[in-house]
Amino acid sequence: MKFQNKNSAKILVWGFLIFIQSLNAQYLKGITSVRDTSFTNASAFQKTLKYFPQTKLVPKIHFDFVQQKNDIVYCTYGKRKMKLDVFFDKNAKKKQTAIIIIHGGGWRSGNRQQHHQMAQKLASLGYVCFTPEYRLSTEALFPAAIYDIKASIRWIRENAEKYHVNPDQIVALGFSAGGEMGAFMGTTGNMPLFEGEITNSDSKSQVNAVVSIDGTLSFVHQESSEGDDSKKISAGTYWFGYSRKENPKLWEAASPLSYVSKATPPTLFVNSSIARMHAGRDDYRKVLTENGIYSEVHEFENSPHSFCLFDPWFEPTIQYIDTFLTKIFSK
Repeated sequence: MKFQNKNSAKILVWGFLIFIQSLNAQYLKGITSVRDTSFTNASAFQKTLKYFPQTKLVPKIHFDFVQQKNDIVYCTYGKRKMKLDVFFDKNAKKKQTAIIIIHGGGWRSGNRQQHHQMAQKLASLGYVCFTPEYRLSTEALFPAAIYDIKASIRWIRENAEKYHVNPDQIVALGFSAGGEMGAFMGTTGNMPLFEGEITNSDSKSQVNAVVSIDGTLSFVHQESSEGDDSKKISAGTYWFGYSRKENPKLWEAASPLSYVSKATPPTLFVNSSIARMHAGRDDYRKVLTENGIYSEVHEFENSPHSFCLFDPWFEPTIQYIDTFLTKIFSK
């Protein structure tokens, strides 16, 4: 069998590996069907404050012209309803860029409400923002969360006219685990292996830009420390059901760096000063550059991983995002 490129061969092999994982014994103790609520803005703030005393919580943000609709169902799995919240300028007359904001929490914790301030602020600048939930590792293993975010992208395209969205300007923005998933959206758009169940939908899952905020680009890169189970089970092991040692190919198959190509959209990296939180970024950018794809990096010196959630980093993060998206979508 001949393949058009090396990635095509990899995709077939990794598809087989993901199938095989269902036949072998996995680490399933993490699937408790109980939501892990350990990672919140409040808990992150208390942890961050110890080392960065200048940190301040971002207050609730509200603009009279920004309308917020909560708990909109974007897909269902049996009785399980997957929901998102949407933020948009109710006076908008023209189609706007859509931003999907994917929360962090180690694929195991966190919630979509953590980025409501970011969604409000970006919506006030002329974007339509969506904050989808996804199945965490306490509920379902990889690639379930990937299927969910791709389903939300298709839903946004299907509802583009209703929310004045330009279907050719959809952005995957994520923080931490969400940053990794955002990059994964950018590198695996419309890839059958990761589409999940598609019911009566002609919409596509590719995105037109990526904003990765402290998201790892590879689980197996030498810069990555994800997968250290020596003291406790790592977030990655919980998500994959296998340790990196047990199934390194699966960990590689879940890495955005494995798929970056000439089809990957322009990408913005906004990072803390913690290098391991953006493992593989430079190699990822190298591929983008070789293919003439625009990218930017902005790194805050002496900053915590949770920087984008708090002041004094919140506002400049918003500015970086707005400037980047204005640049790549300007006519």
